[in-house]
Amino acid sequence: MEIKTLVSKMTLEEKAGMCSGADFWHTKAVERLGIPAMMVSDGPHGLRKQDTQKDNPGINESIKAVCFPSGSCTACSFDRDLIREMGEALGDECQAENVAVLLGPAANSKRSPLCGRNFEYFSEDPYLSSEMAKHHILGVQSRGVGTSLKHFAANNQEHRRMTSSSDMDERTLHEIYLAGFEGAVREAKPWTVMCSYNQVNGTFASENHKLLTEILRDQWGFDGFVMSDWGAVNDRVKGVIAGLDLEMPSSAGMNDAEIVKAVKNGTLDEKILDGAVERILNILFRYEKNKKAGVFFDKEAHHELARKVAGESMVLLKNDGILPLRKTGKIAFIGKFAEQPRYQGGGSSHINSYRTQSALESVRGIADVSYAQGYQTKEDVTDEALAAEAVAAAKGAEVAVVFAGLPDSFESEGFDRTHMRMPNCQNDLIERVCKAQPNTVVVLHNGSPVEMPWANDVKAILEGYLGGQAVGAATVDVLFGDANPCGKLAETFPVKLSDNPSYLSFPGEGDRVEYREGLFTGYRYYDKKQMPVLFPFGFGLSYTTFDYSGLKLSKTEIRDTDTLAVSLKVKNTGKVFGKEIVQLYVKDVQSSYIRPEKELKGFEKVALNPGEEKEITFTLNRRSFAYYNPEIQDWHVESGAFEILIGKSSRETVLSAQVTVESTVRLPVHFTMNSTVGDLMKCEAAKPFIRELMKYADLGGDGDALGESTAAMMEAMYANMPLRAVCGFSNGAISFEKIHAVLAQLNQNSD
Repeated sequence: MEIKTLVSKMTLEEKAGMCSGADFWHTKAVERLGIPAMMVSDGPHGLRKQDTQKDNPGINESIKAVCFPSGSCTACSFDRDLIREMGEALGDECQAENVAVLLGPAANSKRSPLCGRNFEYFSEDPYLSSEMAKHHILGVQSRGVGTSLKHFAANNQEHRRMTSSSDMDERTLHEIYLAGFEGAVREAKPWTVMCSYNQVNGTFASENHKLLTEILRDQWGFDGFVMSDWGAVNDRVKGVIAGLDLEMPSSAGMNDAEIVKAVKNGTLDEKILDGAVERILNILFRYEKNKKAGVFFDKEAHHELARKVAGESMVLLKNDGILPLRKTGKIAFIGKFAEQPRYQGGGSSHINSYRTQSALESVRGIADVSYAQGYQTKEDVTDEALAAEAVAAAKGAEVAVVFAGLPDSFESEGFDRTHMRMPNCQNDLIERVCKAQPNTVVVLHNGSPVEMPWANDVKAILEGYLGGQAVGAATVDVLFGDANPCGKLAETFPVKLSDNPSYLSFPGEGDRVEYREGLFTGYRYYDKKQMPVLFPFGFGLSYTTFDYSGLKLSKTEIRDTDTLAVSLKVKNTGKVFGKEIVQLYVKDVQSSYIRPEKELKGFEKVALNPGEEKEITFTLNRRSFAYYNPEIQDWHVESGAFEILIGKSSRETVLSAQVTVESTVRLPVHFTMNSTVGDLMKCEAAKPFIRELMKYADLGGDGDALGESTAAMMEAMYANMPLRAVCGFSNGAISFEKIHAVLAQLNQNSD
């Protein structure tokens, strides 16, 4: 039956009921019309399907499933194909478990390293986040299962997350906090989008018409349904009007009754309700059409894929020649995480892994490794007996590998971190081990950046993030050179927390969170300030070396409606196979608007054998050069020169070229009596008036007699003079009537 016809046969109560869950994980069925229930399930990096219908996220045990690496980890792969392959595996698992929509991926940009949910999020850079989310969605949905891109929008902290308002200017909203969603929505077409708990500029996301309808649907072309985050609804009727289709979980009929009441008293047009129901049913029957019976998946094969993803995503932050380790000689593995790795975050995305593989288990049969626990994770207190045992193990070995990071109590959904430190007991242990054994390597398991007071004392640092259930095996692969590290940081590691641009306004005052840093988040801030960082965005080492050469642009002059092809060659100049992540940044050389020093607009991961060279090509379009202009409520390219920068990180650009871009869009200009003389000097049509005006310019005497500094001051004052003051400074030669006439002509021409 055609969807509109089906909706027309539903009662008002049935339509209202379709707009909220039957329980925590299912939509309502309407048996008399053949409408089945549909199941949704967490999470972004693994299937968290509940055995029971009633659940609070993260409390009841879910089915056994495969835990893949978290978003903070997989983003460091910069590997679109790998993320899509992982998505395909997740889609297969959903089909096998009759799950219609997988709740993820999470594409929120990282504003502060303290956000408790950062481990789920991809990056501080919206372009990278969008590309990772897009390919995750394409992978899952290729299996006939939907995704729910979340949390839309500006969900950047856990503190008061259900009531706080993320307050920011329009450019910041569009360029940073919406851009991470936009490309994924436009190009991957997620079946659903999940709105966030928080308010955005004073309006709850769940009832924000601008976000859910004007931007998401009208501008971006989203054609699925919008669901709430669990418990995110503030005013259900306002939500329906704004574009929130499905409330999750069940409201026990209370909000359904509010919808019915609103339709009956005329405050809610029933056609708007019909549209919401149609969107829900479209997705429900899309899944029913694609549902496959008798689907099974190989858990062990998916475990191996999780191992591959983790290995491709790990970032080698430091290596003083100690890695890869030799498989001969004595090695000490130190730290509880070597035996019991922290491989996922806490909360709604927590997976009941069917197995885990530790580094200690994985290294057996590969090398002569001793083990010392080193520290406890339940409380941050140095256990002297464990520390002494670790120091003894380090002294008795040729190399010590300390497995450290953040325990569950330090980061989780539900609360934000209050500092960037690792547990004191772990920092203390690393210092003691370094003194006992100069050949010390640190492996980190954490969902977000940490301070590293011992960074200069250790020989190598391997960032493993939260690498999924196979993280131990992947770590051993990288440590011993069976896999070459090829990940790069998807976020900046500042030296200390107070360096972060959101430091003074995170997590806000009461329910108001002012994004005072504006556009300048992550590397956009650190690079603009030329501030030292611990490790920059895009940074990562390899066991081989790469050389870049032959940068070419298809054109040196383009219009903003054209595309620009950028090509270069990359060569593996080392002795082992490796993969390099080539990053393309764009810099506006001289902008009239405040812009970051450079922005990531392209990346490519290239695999090369020793001595092999490949040519790679990027294609840049209008958005690659644009900023968001609130006056026209659209993206705009300003005419001028742009640098194309090819880098190994945001701090290491090795090739550059320049292109001139001509804008085809003329910005509307409206001059007033408070416009300055300098404003008019930028307008071609105003030049005759400016020439007339300059005849009467009285700078106070002979410029030579005034002296250079005074003349320069007077010239600047004149350029900044509002037109209302020109009459007096021209001794009345230019009247108010004359100025008004010129303004009327200029504004008419502009219109």
